[in-house]
Amino acid sequence: MTKRLTCDVVVVGAGMVGAACALYAARAGLSVVLVDRGPVAGGTTGSGEGNILVSDKEPGPELELALLSARLWTELAADEDVGASIEFEAKGGVVVASSGEGLAALGEFASGQREAGVDARAVGADELYELEPHLAPGTAGGVHYPQDCQVMPSLAAAQLVRMARALGAGLRTRCTVTAVLRTAGGEVRGVRTDQGEIHAPYVVNAAGTWGGDLAALAGADLPVLPRRGFVLVTEPLPRMVRHKVYAADYVADVASGSAALQTSPVVEGTAAGPILIGASRERVGFDRSFSLPVMRALAAGATRLFPFLEGVSAMRAYVGFRPYMPDHLPAVGPDARVPGLIHACGHEGAGIGLAAGTGHLIAQVLSGATPDLDLTPFRPDRFADRPPQEAS
Repeated sequence: MTKRLTCDVVVVGAGMVGAACALYAARAGLSVVLVDRGPVAGGTTGSGEGNILVSDKEPGPELELALLSARLWTELAADEDVGASIEFEAKGGVVVASSGEGLAALGEFASGQREAGVDARAVGADELYELEPHLAPGTAGGVHYPQDCQVMPSLAAAQLVRMARALGAGLRTRCTVTAVLRTAGGEVRGVRTDQGEIHAPYVVNAAGTWGGDLAALAGADLPVLPRRGFVLVTEPLPRMVRHKVYAADYVADVASGSAALQTSPVVEGTAAGPILIGASRERVGFDRSFSLPVMRALAAGATRLFPFLEGVSAMRAYVGFRPYMPDHLPAVGPDARVPGLIHACGHEGAGIGLAAGTGHLIAQVLSGATPDLDLTPFRPDRFADRPPQEAS
C-alpha cells in the first residue's frame, strides 16, 4: 500500500540556502517541510560574514547566478521590515591594488565583469581615499563595486524561514535525516529521520558541507569537502570602514583549489559596529582547532590595509567550514541518477550571496517551470564524467 504524502518537498538543511529554497518553494504554492539536525543557521551560515558579492566572481555561470541572486536579495530587502530584520546593507565593495602592475591586472578583470553585466567602476588613488579615508597611504587604486551587499547571516536565515512558515512551510529542527526513502523503481519518496518518516516526491539537498553525506544516503556521489576559514571580530567602533574592502589577491585565493593555508586581507564594517577581518582558506577536514598563525596572518593583512586597526582590540574569533566543490561551482538542480533528488549545495564561501538565486531556481525546477538560468554547469552528476583523480 502506498504511504500518504506528508508534503510536496522536504528541504534538508536550514542554513541560508535551505531557508531560501523553502521560501521560494512555498511562494510557488508547494507544501514544504524544512529539516535540520541542528538549529536554523547552525552550520556554515552561522559562521559566515553575510556577503552578497559580485566583485569576486569572474564571468561565467557563478557570476550569472550571483547577479540573479543579488537582484532577488534587493527585492527581498525592499520590504523595510525585512531589510531591517536582516541588517541588509547595500554598501558596495572596494578592491584595492598596491602596485601599478596589480592595478592593471585588476582593471582587466573588471573589464570582463562589466561585459557580463557587473557595475565595476575603476577608481584612482584620490577617489579611492574618498571612498575609504582610512586606507593605508600609497595604494595605487582599485575598483568600486556598488552592487556588493551584506546581511547578518543568522538573522537573514531566520527571517527567510519565518517568511516560509508564514506561507505554511513546516520546520523540524534537532531532527536528523538517517535515510532517503526510495520506491522500488528508485524514485525518491521522502526521508527517514530520528523523529519518524516524512513522505514527499522531492528531497532538496541543502545540507551544505554535509551535502555529500546526504547524497550518499540516496545512493549518489557528490564530492563536497569542508574548507576551513577563520574570522576575527573587533570591538565595536564608529563606521571607519565603509565598504567591504579586500586586496586583489583575494580573488585568486577564492578560485584556488589548493588544500594548503591561504590568507588574503578582507576587512568590512558591520551595522552593529564590530569590524570583521578575514579571510583564510584551508582543507583540514572538520578540524575546529584554534590557529594562532592564522590569526596573526589575518591581523597583519588587515593592518596593512587599514593601519588604524593596530590600536583596535580583537573581541573574538570564530571558525566555519565552506562547502567546497572541485570546480568551485555549486550543485544546483535535479540529480539524473536519483529521480526526485534535487541538489542545492556546494556554494563554498558564496552561499549567503547565492542563496536567493538558488532557492528561486530550485522552486522553478520543483514547479515544472523553465529555470531562469541554464543549470547545465551546475549539474550534480558532472563529476562522473571526470577521471577519479579530478573528482577527489
